[in-house]
Amino acid sequence: MLKIPESTTRDDIVAIVERHGADRTSLIPILQDVKTAEHEISDEAMQIVADLLGIHPVEVYSVATFYAFLHGATEGRYVVRLCGTLSCDFAGKTAVAEALRSALGIDFGATTDDGVFTLEWASCVGMCDQGPALLVNDRVFTRVTPEKVAEIVAQYRGKAADDARQDIVTARNELTYASIAAGAGLKAALALPRGDIVDTVSGAALKGRGGAGFPTGMKWNFCAAEKSEHKYIICNADEGEPGTFKDRVILRDFADLVFEGMTIGGRAIGASMGIVYLRAEYAYLRAHLNDVIHQRREAGLLGANIGGIEGFDFDIVVARGAGAYVCGEETALIESLEGFRGEPRNRPPFPAVAGFLNHPTVVNNVETLASVACIFAKGTDWFKGFGTDKSTGYKLFSISGDCEKPGVYEFPWGITIADLLKEVGGGGAKAVQIGGASGVCVPARDFARRLAFEDIPTGGSVMVIGPQRDLLDVAENFLEFFVEESCGQCTPCRLGNAQLLDGVELLKSGACSAAHLADLKALGATMQVAAKCGLGQTSPSAFLSIVGAFADDVTTRPQRA
Repeated sequence: MLKIPESTTRDDIVAIVERHGADRTSLIPILQDVKTAEHEISDEAMQIVADLLGIHPVEVYSVATFYAFLHGATEGRYVVRLCGTLSCDFAGKTAVAEALRSALGIDFGATTDDGVFTLEWASCVGMCDQGPALLVNDRVFTRVTPEKVAEIVAQYRGKAADDARQDIVTARNELTYASIAAGAGLKAALALPRGDIVDTVSGAALKGRGGAGFPTGMKWNFCAAEKSEHKYIICNADEGEPGTFKDRVILRDFADLVFEGMTIGGRAIGASMGIVYLRAEYAYLRAHLNDVIHQRREAGLLGANIGGIEGFDFDIVVARGAGAYVCGEETALIESLEGFRGEPRNRPPFPAVAGFLNHPTVVNNVETLASVACIFAKGTDWFKGFGTDKSTGYKLFSISGDCEKPGVYEFPWGITIADLLKEVGGGGAKAVQIGGASGVCVPARDFARRLAFEDIPTGGSVMVIGPQRDLLDVAENFLEFFVEESCGQCTPCRLGNAQLLDGVELLKSGACSAAHLADLKALGATMQVAAKCGLGQTSPSAFLSIVGAFADDVTTRPQRA
């Protein structure tokens, strides 16, 4: 059995467990602290944690090896994670990767002999508009060049890490959130009976902004109708979809509106606790979010008897994810909060009936909750004055790729792809990937289509693909992502994505027969109906849309000798 490094003792781990509480829901925070302290999670540390929590060691091992930011292997003092997604690819990721290999003298997946640096790939760091991007522990670096790689490494070797931090500058147009007075939405909501709060959200026809588009008022109504002593409202800030980074901007600049939306939701459904599930790659936002929460407590906007309403007690905590794209799915997120692998649950029951700790739970996206605050501040008629009959309101879009002005933009639902491209300088694009890796690739001939639930629904990712790009490279990048991020729970996703990736490689080499391509299409269609959760069901979407809309591009390849 491996031994804990001499600097760590059982007493140290006991102290960590006592700080978080000897409860299964504390397992991931405990392992995060052990990893931070020792740069590894040893077998013996897992045994001690299991003993203190009263669970089997294999359960600790299962969690520690599932999450990208927890895996038990020894890491250096500084873990360098280079974003591997498509937008960073377009921005010059390959040259940066070579510069990192050269500067550190190691390949990806390795640690320097002196134990200072570990080099890894990251699935996405949420900086798609400012690629190539990388993380060094919790510090983010954007628009990285080979020359900047040398500077960053030199500064960390010289222990001048604070000097190496880069500013994050996100281009954007004027966002409605900036015009909303702090507290206005909450004040209006608390003046209403709880049932009227739900009716207001339903009346605005607000649909979830995370991509699924489920009616928010309906979800709240289901949960409000449940009889339970404990209820929860969870903010899904696990923004892991490649090409999506709008929630990062909202959390950084408009966190008050998010917390206000959570508080309104808490009042509506009868919850006393809210949880923000913050993705591991956004750990640098955690201190800011906790500061805003503290300020709201001091102002009487969180805590006991909010708004002078006797018995309305509601508070918010921030929980940090550990690196798993699948936790963007609401039941996998709940599993993670409970201290398990992020694997989607069978449904029914749905979270509104049996969610976190088996209690009624509402899970809403960051943008959805901020929009709730705006609706109460300005009214349902104002909100429905934007968009279309079936897609009300405005929407934030994360724009990246081959365009002049990448960033976060607000447009009303119903905008055409062509009009959006004009706004962001994406003229000449041959395709646009809508909805990130799990979305669809739309060819230029269809740019008159509208971004709306009744045409092309999306969580907000718009990746512009210029005429010089190979669409099979796009499909390959996305499928590599899904092969890496599949939780492995169901066969269609676990094996299907690997088969599709093999097929793309055959297509690129000109060795894929028409019959085999037909089989791959059939496989993708099967995955869309047979996979257990949204990850597996949507993972073949980009491939299917590319081989369908760009058949001539993908099949007319020179045959391999």
